[in-house]
Amino acid sequence: MLSYPTAHIKATPEQIAKTVLMPGDPKRSELVAKKFLKDAVMFNDVRGVKGYTGTWKGVPVSVMASGMGMPSIGIYSYELYHGFGVENIIRIGSAGSMREDVKVRDIVLGMGACTDSAYGNQFGLDGSFAPICDYELLAKSVEIGKEKGFRTHVGNILSSDVFYDDNPDRNLLWRKMGVLAVEMEAAALYMNAARAGKRALAICTVSNSLVTGEELSADERETTFGEMIELALDVAISFN
Repeated sequence: MLSYPTAHIKATPEQIAKTVLMPGDPKRSELVAKKFLKDAVMFNDVRGVKGYTGTWKGVPVSVMASGMGMPSIGIYSYELYHGFGVENIIRIGSAGSMREDVKVRDIVLGMGACTDSAYGNQFGLDGSFAPICDYELLAKSVEIGKEKGFRTHVGNILSSDVFYDDNPDRNLLWRKMGVLAVEMEAAALYMNAARAGKRALAICTVSNSLVTGEELSADERETTFGEMIELALDVAISFN
């Protein structure tokens, strides 16, 4: 266990719930706290990465930003798991669709997370580790999504280290393998959860389509992800 406060989270374990929602954008963590959680109190603002704890339907839930990319979510999720006793982290973020049937504003549940990152090299494995989510979090998300009538997709996503790829056709290769969408964090989160013996799941709203070119604006990404957030919060309180 890490001692607390850590290098990046100035809090005590009592200030953070057992389940943490983790958007990439600090503004989105603030939005979740103010719009969805009741009586939310900030527990972290180190480096501008805001974390809050409040309640959803009477149950404590925390939300804290991860920043962009696998190194960033790798740091924050590691500290939450090992320093603050967090059991479940649900990433709530955006993703780019790789398929015609996965449309803008749809929700993607990352059952597995392919990656072009070398993040897993640290574990010294003689092979390639397959980062997967926690089945119980996934099953509950599918159940609640159906109950609410949300348009959801379950399958493989790609966690990429590259946003502006020098090879514009590279995503087509992942698409051929059935990958639903691309984002930049889930694989590192899943690997950290596996190593810590904890739970993790990525729930992403499709913000743009690599097939049609349709995309949401930056403001729309901040404010129109309500279905994803409600889904994640309902899942979170099921594992309190």
